[in-house]
Amino acid sequence: MLTPALGTRLRVLLDAMDADVALALSDLGLRDYRTRYSAYIRAVAAAPLPIRDIAERLGVTHSAASQTVAEMQQRGLLETRPGDDARQRLVELTARARDLLPAIDAEWESTEAAAAALDAELPYSLSALIDDLAAALERTRFRDRIAEAAKTVVTDPALRATLAEPR
Repeated sequence: MLTPALGTRLRVLLDAMDADVALALSDLGLRDYRTRYSAYIRAVAAAPLPIRDIAERLGVTHSAASQTVAEMQQRGLLETRPGDDARQRLVELTARARDLLPAIDAEWESTEAAAAALDAELPYSLSALIDDLAAALERTRFRDRIAEAAKTVVTDPALRATLAEPR
């Protein structure tokens, strides 16, 4: 039997956890709501922010944040207005999102507590593992690790040479 690749295994776990968060949100009445929206709503709950700042706080690209904000605008959760600089747009909650905030916060706090309990149940901290993995990949990106491994495991010289020289 073929063992699923690391990426597949991680995606399956993340998808399962995300689906359960979505179920909790649905139980709270938030249907047709993507789990990632909560982080955006919480980011701007205290005060409007430019998309650049939201992206930084959430650790996503400006493009990803901009796309999610646009999607959330279409769903009536966020709105934008001009900032101090004519090029800047500030993102803020709509009245609908403010009404949903207590449920979103309840799910968020419950999910954080569940994650902490899961961490305590494991023989090692999942949070620490994620931080350590991110640090290791920052030191040496995964593509470079593939290149190094190809030098010893790929027998075809042309394929080995192609994999061993990342672009």
